[in-house]
Amino acid sequence: MIGQLNSYFSSQEAALKLRSARQEVLSANIANADTPSYKARDFDFAVAFKAATGRQQAPAIAATDPRHLQPKSSMVDPFAPELLYRNPNQSSIDGNTVEMDSEMQAFSDNTIRYQAALTFMTRRIESMKTALTGQ
Repeated sequence: MIGQLNSYFSSQEAALKLRSARQEVLSANIANADTPSYKARDFDFAVAFKAATGRQQAPAIAATDPRHLQPKSSMVDPFAPELLYRNPNQSSIDGNTVEMDSEMQAFSDNTIRYQAALTFMTRRIESMKTALTGQ
């Protein structure tokens, strides 16, 4: 029963964790808008969500020497997506790649999608409660 509950809520849990992580990345970009040479970062939510829900395996590491250390686990951390550098539409003199308009748009979009994921999670809990109590 608990395993079924975990699978029932796992996709919403993954979406909430990834939206929260993206919110932190976008916040860091906005906070460093005036920092010289700061490079704006972001990640592709769709790719990260697919990795988080599919539990993709890390590529095998070839050991060319028996003294090479091997990773403890071959699982990639699905909630630590690869951060990519954002290419600016217009470069700045100080080397900063943060464009406030696009950052604020991405931040607002991510906020709305985070709220939607919370709403979906709440509705799933309500439907589960209704199924258990019959009310």
